[in-house]
Amino acid sequence: METAVFLLFALLALASALVVVAHRNPIYSLMSMVLTLFSVAVLFVLLGAPFIAALQVLIYAGAILVLFLFVVMLLNLQREESPGGQPAQRWAAVLGAGLFGGMLATLFWRTYRETPAAPLSERLVSLHALARALFEELLLPFEIVGLLLLVAVVAATILARRPHVPPETEAEP
Repeated sequence: METAVFLLFALLALASALVVVAHRNPIYSLMSMVLTLFSVAVLFVLLGAPFIAALQVLIYAGAILVLFLFVVMLLNLQREESPGGQPAQRWAAVLGAGLFGGMLATLFWRTYRETPAAPLSERLVSLHALARALFEELLLPFEIVGLLLLVAVVAATILARRPHVPPETEAEP
C-alpha cells in the first residue's frame, strides 16, 4: 500500500510540476505548484518526516505561493499569446535539458553502483537536529534567504505600482 501511495503522489508531483512549467497562464501555473508542493509534503510523510511535511505545506504552499499569487495579481500578468521565443532560446533550453538529463543519469548511476545507503535514523529527521543545523551551522544562509525574500517583496511592490499621472491642468484662456 505504501508503494502505491508513493507512486501516486510521485507521479502527481511530476505531472503538476510539468504543468507549472508548460502552462501559459500564470494563475494555473501557481495552482499547479500548490499541488506539486502538497505532493512533495506527502512524500515527506512517507519518508518519516511529518514535521518537514507540515513546514512544506505551511511555509511553501501557504505563505510563499500566496505571495507569488499576490505578485502575479498586482502585476496583472495575462496569458502569453506569442508561440515560443527565439531559436537561440530554444537551443539553449534543449542544451540545458540535455545537461540536466546527463547530470540526473550520472546521479542515478553513482547511486545504484555503490552499496545501498543506511536507513534514516530518528536522529537525522528529528526537530532538535533540524533546529540545531538551521540555527547554528546554517544561520547565515537562513538569514540571507529571509533578506532575499524581503527584497523580492519590496521589488514586486515597486514594479506593480502604476505611474502616477498628475491631473491635467486647465488651460487658461
